[in-house]
Amino acid sequence: MNLGQIVFQGKTSSGKDIIIRYPQEYDAQAMCDYINTLSKEQTFIRFQGEQISIEDETKYLNDQVQKIKDKKTVQLFVICNNQIVGIAGIDLKDKTESHEGVFGISLAKEFRGYGLGKELMKLTLEEAERNLPELRLVTLALLETNTLAQEIYRKFGFQEYGRLPGGSRHKGQYVDDIYMYKKIK
Repeated sequence: MNLGQIVFQGKTSSGKDIIIRYPQEYDAQAMCDYINTLSKEQTFIRFQGEQISIEDETKYLNDQVQKIKDKKTVQLFVICNNQIVGIAGIDLKDKTESHEGVFGISLAKEFRGYGLGKELMKLTLEEAERNLPELRLVTLALLETNTLAQEIYRKFGFQEYGRLPGGSRHKGQYVDDIYMYKKIK
């Protein structure tokens, strides 16, 4: 697993050329633009309108690069027309939970609904199994209102193990957080 390593190159079902690759050290500005756009949209992510500074995103990227080198995370970017249009990753926890990886995924609005999320998730899980030797469980959290994601996660073998009633505020409403897991190895 090398910085910038390409794990997929091809076309989306809508005919757009894409590359799925590991991050590179110069990706901070593109990452910042991507997350700030998603945050404004107030989609099913933790950011709900907040804007991230380039300094904060650079620090995050540097931390992720080090974790990739240390085999503590897998992170993949979907690139189209030299822009980040999707990000997925699995970050290992530490100490007594160092065998648990936390999964996260997002796609730009115009790339949803074409199967790209499923491909990105499949590749991320495969890369994690191959490159994170400590990984035994993958967990995730999502909003109860994100029914499409629930269905997809179940198809990938994730099972619900808990809920937190009113655990997140999304677009002014309190909604349940759903917690899911999948055993690896």
